[in-house]
Amino acid sequence: MIEELTRACVHCGFCLPTCPTYVLWSEEMDSPRGRIQLMEKTAQGTLRLSPTVVEHFDRCLGCMACVSSCPSGVRYDRLIEETRHVVETEHRRPRAERLQRRLLFATLPYPRRMRWALRLAPLGRVLPAPAWARPMLELAPRWRSSERPAAVTPARDGSTRAAPRVGLLTGCVQSVVFGEVNAATARVLAAGGFEVVAPAQGCCGALSAHAGRADESARLTARLQRSFAGLDTIVVNASGCGSHLKDRDLPALDLTEALADAEFPVLHPLDLRVAYQDSCHLRHAQRLPAAWRPLLEQIPGLSVVEPAEQDICCGSAGIYNVTQPLAARDLGDRKAARVLATEADAYASANPGCLVQVAQALGRAGTPLPALHPVELLDASLRGVPATDLLARARR
Repeated sequence: MIEELTRACVHCGFCLPTCPTYVLWSEEMDSPRGRIQLMEKTAQGTLRLSPTVVEHFDRCLGCMACVSSCPSGVRYDRLIEETRHVVETEHRRPRAERLQRRLLFATLPYPRRMRWALRLAPLGRVLPAPAWARPMLELAPRWRSSERPAAVTPARDGSTRAAPRVGLLTGCVQSVVFGEVNAATARVLAAGGFEVVAPAQGCCGALSAHAGRADESARLTARLQRSFAGLDTIVVNASGCGSHLKDRDLPALDLTEALADAEFPVLHPLDLRVAYQDSCHLRHAQRLPAAWRPLLEQIPGLSVVEPAEQDICCGSAGIYNVTQPLAARDLGDRKAARVLATEADAYASANPGCLVQVAQALGRAGTPLPALHPVELLDASLRGVPATDLLARARR
């Protein structure tokens, strides 16, 4: 499989300017075409899967900017996922890395455990902790949300069409850290004429898949699929989860796709200037660049600006900002600088990891802008929430 996919790469270099790690370090083996050479040689058995080789694979964010920029159609998404599966099954990591990953995947996909971990994180930050645990403690967001959508949210009265029924993915990280985003999503879908069903559910398996834990991911995805049995469409408001479900041929739609033809009631003004960052899995993996702009531009008074370097990842990338904290911090600070250059009142992105990563980088820069999911802006406009109230309650 790996050798077959690597043959499509003609080493043209179009991927280099959009690869975050190549932009940071200008190192060939930390570019997509360099990693593809390593993949091919290790698959052929001419190169050992050594710690140095594994490090180059680990440094990849999996942002898929190279997929968008490749003129030859190289399936780097499949290549890096398959390669990471090989690494996880054939390479023995150092003990600290094994402990770190074991703790991450014993916590993140399980909302109840994650809630306890977030409660304990402030204590962990002031107590002695091993070096491998520090990035997790430092990245744990200071906010969380217990809000959740109803099991069924009926379509608004007065809709001009029969209400289609859709499922809502509430997610693992999303349901614990951004519960109000799920509640806002259900309200906006209902305002757009949908009946929204949010069944009891678990992790979709995206985090595990992106880290090479293929068997674990398959179990989680299969369990999720059973949760949505009987529903023809699953609407997703977290772009990494959406791309994963689409790759597994589940009937998933990004929230922007579901709302593309929605008929909204009156939208109230929001006098704000918002810096909207495309999340990588929306822009590159799902091929939906700037997908939120047409929806946000319907809101009276809202000015949407895009930071420079939209193709460059913010450094969140699933578990990347824990396993590669220095590179992630550099990319987060770079993204924060681009956001601040827009002189916006707030920052918006459609992925939980991006919101945590950039909010923290903005805080380090001394300008903790409110960090919002775009659906929260649409929800506030539909409900007539004043901009001042929205910003006062927003996470930072």
